[in-house]
Amino acid sequence: MASAAWAADFTPAQVSSFPYGNELTASAKGSRIAWALNEQGKRNLWVAEGPNFQPRQLTRYTRDDAQELTQVTLTPDGSHVVYVRGGDHGSNWDDSLPVNPAGDPVPTRVQVWNIPFTGGEPKSLGEGESPTISPDGTRVAYVRERQIWVVPIDGSKPAKRLFQARGDNGAPEWSPDGAKLAFVSARGDHSLIGVYAGDDQPITWVGASAARDSRPRWSPDGQRLVFARMPGTGGAPASRLTRPVNAWSLWIGEVATGKARQLYQSPATPRGSMPTTDGQLNLHWAAKGRIVFLSYLDGWPHLYSIGENEDKPLLLTPGRYMVEHVTLSGDGQWLFYSANAGSTPGDIERRHIGKAPVDRAAPEVLTPGEGLEWTPVLTGDQQHIAYFSATAQRPAVLAIMPFAGGAGRLVGAAQIPADFPTSKLVTPKVVTYKAEDGVEVHATLFDQGGTGQRPAIVFVHGGPPRQMLQGWHYGDYYAHCYAFNQYLASRGFVVLAINYRLGIGYGYDFHQPPAAGAQGASEYLDVKAAALYLRTRPEVDPKRIGVYGGSYGGYLTALALGRNSDLFAAGVDIHGVHDMTADGGQRFGGTAWRYEKTDSEQAAAVAWKSSPVSSISTWKSPVLLIHADDDRNVRFSQTTDLVRRLDAAKVEYELLVVPDDTHHWMRHANRLKVNEATAEFLERKLKPQR
Repeated sequence: MASAAWAADFTPAQVSSFPYGNELTASAKGSRIAWALNEQGKRNLWVAEGPNFQPRQLTRYTRDDAQELTQVTLTPDGSHVVYVRGGDHGSNWDDSLPVNPAGDPVPTRVQVWNIPFTGGEPKSLGEGESPTISPDGTRVAYVRERQIWVVPIDGSKPAKRLFQARGDNGAPEWSPDGAKLAFVSARGDHSLIGVYAGDDQPITWVGASAARDSRPRWSPDGQRLVFARMPGTGGAPASRLTRPVNAWSLWIGEVATGKARQLYQSPATPRGSMPTTDGQLNLHWAAKGRIVFLSYLDGWPHLYSIGENEDKPLLLTPGRYMVEHVTLSGDGQWLFYSANAGSTPGDIERRHIGKAPVDRAAPEVLTPGEGLEWTPVLTGDQQHIAYFSATAQRPAVLAIMPFAGGAGRLVGAAQIPADFPTSKLVTPKVVTYKAEDGVEVHATLFDQGGTGQRPAIVFVHGGPPRQMLQGWHYGDYYAHCYAFNQYLASRGFVVLAINYRLGIGYGYDFHQPPAAGAQGASEYLDVKAAALYLRTRPEVDPKRIGVYGGSYGGYLTALALGRNSDLFAAGVDIHGVHDMTADGGQRFGGTAWRYEKTDSEQAAAVAWKSSPVSSISTWKSPVLLIHADDDRNVRFSQTTDLVRRLDAAKVEYELLVVPDDTHHWMRHANRLKVNEATAEFLERKLKPQR
């Protein structure tokens, strides 16, 4: 039973010290690129320029103050970088409100900023978000107080509101000549596409209807818009216990007249529904008269294109893989993307850079092998592709490859700290096992080896539309989870990071299974089966299996402890959902009184049984609860309610509350605090006391 004493070769702080880059973008002309880089909580903009692409730090923010940098954009000529500082733009609500876990007496406002590419002091262009730069690079339109504002890019004049319109106005899109601005006006039960053409002209409403219109994209000649349409709210109530069908259509509107016609109608089937993976519809008006979108039509999230006078879309990326992080080349002829595609065994657990023309099915994997690559952008001169590159041991850094073909080269490796434990990390092994209902589950197993039977931990990711990979992850939150799993393995734990149903990467039927979530929690069978699988492994002590996860992973952790304390000896529930009915039924379509009968009462009963709080009577294993009280994805009340119930049932629990931080641990110091508390709890509960 006893395992060897383990002394980790590195600390949680060391393995969490990796630089995390995102928001990669390129100028429309030339070879300039920009991105955001988070170095242990110090977030800054970095830039580079071809042909050498030597990284250069542009901003000088020196504190771990939790202020994210998002929506990074270069002017067409690359002379300025525009970005948003502050807020929590991965949240479900209040994303543009200030975040202040550092406890500053005056919180940092969420503002649009501009800084010259060559260097200098950033200049605030005003409070707001969603900046978009005019084609001539002289103006920035952005969203403030539910209206569209505009400001000179150099801030030489104060920002002004372009117009006053009802609704929540956003998603501004400049016309190719910069003379007009399309936007979305969301009005609750419906939304409209508007076009502003100047102070002396009324707003044109394109194809106004009772539907929900969104995602306006200009034609290259600036005369038309393509946009997505979904039905407005209302109608006969749908069943709350079956998979919803969210049909959508594409419409083309004439800007001069406001008239619109339907181009394409998706099938009224689950697979034909609006996609929910990265970028959702990924709508683009490309070259050669092609309109590009993403859909699950063939069972995988793939790219399609359709001519503006055609009635059937063309599948551009056939195969058993998913497409994410889609960008269109400046000339509109090529699509670049990340995909779990390739000829190397196990590529379904990785990401590689792909390229496809917009008018034919000729996809190509540009970065084959055992590495992981994502978020490609093509430089404005169409000579280079910039992207992030990682392996199982090396965290992601900026890489550059020639557009004409050839091997990529790392240009950001110097940003990895000297004491980062690259050589001490394992390559997780891909394993599969089956749940009791026959569903095959993919997972990655972290194991540093050892003698005797050792404790094991099931890691459950959040989302749930996520996929843990066989290497460093492209998401900030999950890159840190990967790092922490490596640390736990270094401490002698066998760690199984599972990809349960509801996750992405394995096709539509796995991503949208029946009876999942509030409709029956069928995905919990994959968590339970993970513990049963670990029990079959000779290196695992079957009595010392723990579980941890955050967000939806916290929900499934709590469900595991409530339903199967016989399998899970302890767990750490990080900002999990505990009561699917706590919102008074809003997740089932609202609580408004109506005569028409629905299955909402039956659905609420199923949701209650799918909730951890319904299993308090069988919850015996100890748990550490962790939650930040400015969480904007899972309400803090989910934890306060669970604490009361655990108290009443005399279940052993410990509690770590992080004041004023959010769901995403915006402050690096808080992330370290969470990881250290998690590790200490799991060691104390799952390792024999000496």
